[in-house]
Amino acid sequence: MSDQPQLTAEEHDRIRRMRWWHEAKFGLFIHWGLYSVIGRHEWAMEVEGIPVAEYEQLATRFTPKPHAARDWARLARRAGMKYMVMTTKHHEGFCLFDTQYTDYCAPKRACGRDLVAEYVEAARAEGLRVGFYYSLMDWHHPDGARCAQDEAARKRFVEYIHGQVRELCTNYGTLDILWYDVAWPLDADGWESAKMNRMVRELQPDIILNNRSRLPEDFSTPEQHIHAEAAGRAWEACMTMNESWGYHQSDDAWKTPKQIIRNLVTCARDGGNYLLNIGPKPDGSIPEPSIQILNAVGAWIDRNGETIYGAERCGVTSSLFANFTRKGNTLYVHAHFWPGESWSIAGLKTEVKSARLLRTGQSVAFEQTPFHVRLTGLPADAPDDPATVLALECASVPEQDMLAVRTGMPRGTV
Repeated sequence: MSDQPQLTAEEHDRIRRMRWWHEAKFGLFIHWGLYSVIGRHEWAMEVEGIPVAEYEQLATRFTPKPHAARDWARLARRAGMKYMVMTTKHHEGFCLFDTQYTDYCAPKRACGRDLVAEYVEAARAEGLRVGFYYSLMDWHHPDGARCAQDEAARKRFVEYIHGQVRELCTNYGTLDILWYDVAWPLDADGWESAKMNRMVRELQPDIILNNRSRLPEDFSTPEQHIHAEAAGRAWEACMTMNESWGYHQSDDAWKTPKQIIRNLVTCARDGGNYLLNIGPKPDGSIPEPSIQILNAVGAWIDRNGETIYGAERCGVTSSLFANFTRKGNTLYVHAHFWPGESWSIAGLKTEVKSARLLRTGQSVAFEQTPFHVRLTGLPADAPDDPATVLALECASVPEQDMLAVRTGMPRGTV
């Protein structure tokens, strides 16, 4: 008899539903709404104290070009992304989809089109998985805040939210991800989250749900930082490319392609995914820096994608100039600060059988001691940019023991 605990039917189903997601590793987040017309941050309505009646007038100016999402999907595919998640309703309460619950939506205002339908068509045309973001918090709805103190308001508001979630899960074909956001001001019982999520799964049996309905569900969502969950728990770091989620015309704090690649590698190393955001302009066009950055990231992934897609949690993490990913017994060393012709990886407990430069296939000489693997005869300059990858074939799953290096007492050495 095996001592391993038996998986429940629910756990088996989660493994099945999430298999593609763990393989994918990299997705595109899209924050788009009326706030793009202002161009001053997606929280402008609240932070600037703009009254509802005044903010509503932005809907008359929100007239994006038809099928702008096709450019987003093409960029995502070029960047090496495998799925997309788009804001169907952000905190401002304006719906980009057709809904029977309010006329505060794109099809019934100046735009006159279902922008979510256009997005779904674009993603599927590029072979990308489809995700919907939906904000539970709503600054526009009259019950959005009072629901915390008024039971009648809570019931009305929960009916509104559940009704829109039902529409999203009914009207657009097969969905892959439902990404809730900001559950203020209610808890899971107040939102009736268990009931809502059962409904979602009945309508979309293969869907993946995040943890922001105040229930754990399928995966966790660290925001603007990378924080790995314990082994066995799925997670996805979501980040902006500058410092805003929505279009902010003055925000020039752009991450470099190297920063983004390092973040992606770290997520893949620690068993997570990386959801990277763009904030389209009000006409739906993508800010040029986002295009340039993602094209550079995609070019690198074209050469090095095998180190990211399907990567498994990696027990090698420590280096001053490199990061790591793993698939089976293969350790991928991502040198983002090229150290020159000879350098070492400390504390590698596992026997290394061979080493090669991924970009060129060139074999790399090495020697292994109880304290490090020393690589020699490397090019003086980095063969790839923004990071060069070495593939080390190991005799078993690679592990690192830095404590042994520090104490001078290596354990389990070759």
